[in-house]
Amino acid sequence: MSVPGLEDYSPDAAAIAADIAALAFQRRDSAGAGERAAAAWVRDRLAAAGASDARIEPYRGRATYGWSFAAHAAAGAVAALRGGPVARAAALGVLWSLERDASGRPPWRRRIAGGAPGANAVARVPARGERRLTVVLVAHLDAAQTGLVWHPAVTHAGGRSHLRRQSVDPFLAPVGAALATAALAPGRRPRAAAAALLGLAAALNAEVARGATVPGANDNATGVAVVLDLVRALAAAPLEHVEVVAVCPGSEESGMGGFAAWLRGRGRELDRSATLVLGLDTLGSGTPIVAEAEGALRTHRYRIADLALADEGAALAGLPAPQRWRIGGWTDPLLALHAGVPAISILSMGPGYFPHYHHPTDVPAHVDWASVERCARIAAGTLRAAARARAGGAP
Repeated sequence: MSVPGLEDYSPDAAAIAADIAALAFQRRDSAGAGERAAAAWVRDRLAAAGASDARIEPYRGRATYGWSFAAHAAAGAVAALRGGPVARAAALGVLWSLERDASGRPPWRRRIAGGAPGANAVARVPARGERRLTVVLVAHLDAAQTGLVWHPAVTHAGGRSHLRRQSVDPFLAPVGAALATAALAPGRRPRAAAAALLGLAAALNAEVARGATVPGANDNATGVAVVLDLVRALAAAPLEHVEVVAVCPGSEESGMGGFAAWLRGRGRELDRSATLVLGLDTLGSGTPIVAEAEGALRTHRYRIADLALADEGAALAGLPAPQRWRIGGWTDPLLALHAGVPAISILSMGPGYFPHYHHPTDVPAHVDWASVERCARIAAGTLRAAARARAGGAP
């Protein structure tokens, strides 16, 4: 199957760099005024790129995960100190609630609490001919809040081990272990140690909740800029039978609230058997990767058949298959995985960690531009591979 516009795709490096610089200049706080302003900017850029129906979709989300994670840790510390059957059961409940929260499936309390006004920027490129497949390009537009837990001395730790295993440990693993100890350990001493660790976790998460929003050039102005570049190419030559929906959601950094709202709304109209969610996140770190699994606490695995599309896409782009990693946090495609929608999350990895991750030094000068270019080409190739698969593998 011929895929006009993408078979010769070459990323516009100057346009991508300019878009990254413009986004990094803005304070893109999750579910805040900066996010709403950035969403309006992205909507206008999508329209200028030639997309149809470029619009803002408001939602309500939280500004930070910090207070929620701090409350979980504090509740677990109290349970660890109290002991007894009720406290042990409470610790297990806290562990369950934290995993739900960290994997974008919050329990009832967040739905009741509501949140602050956020904004998603959304547009589409209609298919050429009858639509048979929808590809949802996802790249979050908000930026993270920093804190001591995101100091390079912490985020770089274990880099060699991560490279060897192609796996980054879940960043909430120590908290999860402490909660499990509070629930299951028979003696006071291990519970006291768990309480101390949970108290520290509560303090560190509270500090993140009060932290400054970083420039977010790599995480994730790179993903948004590549979505804009792909939309330009697709608008000039739409894919046959493939509609592309560009979704640049907010509140990913605070728990994927923007994309969750989109899936609850427009996403309900998707035919799961004829949809692919393709996420682009943190593309300027070094080596292109796909998340074969992710999660800040529990491991959630992507389907092998979906990951194979990224391998085929890399081959179509004349590049090696992206490495497959287990990452220690979350990306928006995780929500599609929960919903049973085929999904791929393309990222890039540095020397066993994401350089300048959630840190004030995440500025355009520290973006690996060659990495962005390779990831963009793999994303374009994956779109081509998806189109070919929908056509039954036609050449």
